[in-house]
Amino acid sequence: MASEKMQKRPHAIMISLHYQGHITPFVNLALKIASKGFSVTFVHNEFVHHTISKSHNIHQFNLFSESGLDIRYATISDGFPVEFDRFRHGEVYIESILRDFSIRFDEFVGKIIESNPTSLQATFLVTDTLYSWPETIANKYGLVNVSFWTQPALVFSLDYHFELLRENGHFPCKDNMEEEINYIPGIESFNTRDLMPYLKEAEMDKVSPKIIINSFRGVKKADFILHNTVYELEPTTLSALNKNQPNYAIGPISFSQNLAKTNPIRSHSFWPDSDCTEWLASKPPGSVLYVSFGSLVEVSKQVLSNPCVGGFLTHCGWNSIQESMWCEVPMICYPLAYDQPTNRKLVVDVWKIGINLSDGVPINRACVAQNVRKLMNASTSEGLRMEARKMKDILRDANKNGGSSDLNFDQFVKDLKAKLHAMD
Repeated sequence: MASEKMQKRPHAIMISLHYQGHITPFVNLALKIASKGFSVTFVHNEFVHHTISKSHNIHQFNLFSESGLDIRYATISDGFPVEFDRFRHGEVYIESILRDFSIRFDEFVGKIIESNPTSLQATFLVTDTLYSWPETIANKYGLVNVSFWTQPALVFSLDYHFELLRENGHFPCKDNMEEEINYIPGIESFNTRDLMPYLKEAEMDKVSPKIIINSFRGVKKADFILHNTVYELEPTTLSALNKNQPNYAIGPISFSQNLAKTNPIRSHSFWPDSDCTEWLASKPPGSVLYVSFGSLVEVSKQVLSNPCVGGFLTHCGWNSIQESMWCEVPMICYPLAYDQPTNRKLVVDVWKIGINLSDGVPINRACVAQNVRKLMNASTSEGLRMEARKMKDILRDANKNGGSSDLNFDQFVKDLKAKLHAMD
């Protein structure tokens, strides 16, 4: 009986939000967790599965099996027919996900618990921080609750302390207000103009503020919180958060060198791959401005790492920023929504590896041309590249054996196993 128990391995049930910027790091995290000897059930909703099937050959779904790791792939209905336009009717769709999806996921988890394969020792959840229901399901089935945050720790901390923002009159924040926020633990000073749009008055009638309030009330009761960032990039913020709960900076999860050695990861995006390498090869070094408002990890890395690319016009999604830092490419920032305006502050004001597209003035042809020329100017570009090289070194060193992210992930695994053993 004792030897049978020793053979059992802990089992993770993982599910991300349905957006590409969340799916990509979740896939890589699944591989990383499984590489530590865990079993993983990775859950996509059926719509995501269908969309990827249309975008790629079906061999993309062999990603996990080709890794040689113990990863099972499953799908679950989100309650809408496949043909329903989830992006055109985004508010309706997200409202339904908030209201109804937890019931379907609860049933899914319940079936796994009931089946209880003898090879599994203990089951734990790894879910997107933006889901509001993991605490309820974890409590119902007596599971360890792991929350995975796919954006910078700065954004997490601002959301985590939304009650402090409310107490100080900054949530909801007046749209044109410019005041310094200096009361958030681990954040020295932050201007209200750089807050995420969903914390401002103009978006109070949308679903985003509701998501944040509900999910961050729940995440405060998570057993462990994983961050797709690097400790050296946001040390004071992460140290302050760690005083409340166990927080682990394990990023950038998509560029883990140790993982890449054993499990080469293909592009697994919603969108078809494209190949522009021949065209890029014909261009002089530093002469091309790469424009992208989404993250196709392998495609972006191939383009950004090309010597002819001298700049990256980006919406400041967190995956895109990490890709740009990894390839030492300066950014010109045009944030659109969600965490992007706050990410812009990190890129331009804190790390100084990019410039603004508009510099606070209305976008027009002259403004765009002026700032593109500024970014591509040799002297400006070299200064930004110098800072970007420092960022690349930080990311690379964090993922080396004995680097901060490597050690943090090992500590998470140790702490997780201890928690699972205590609950067994």
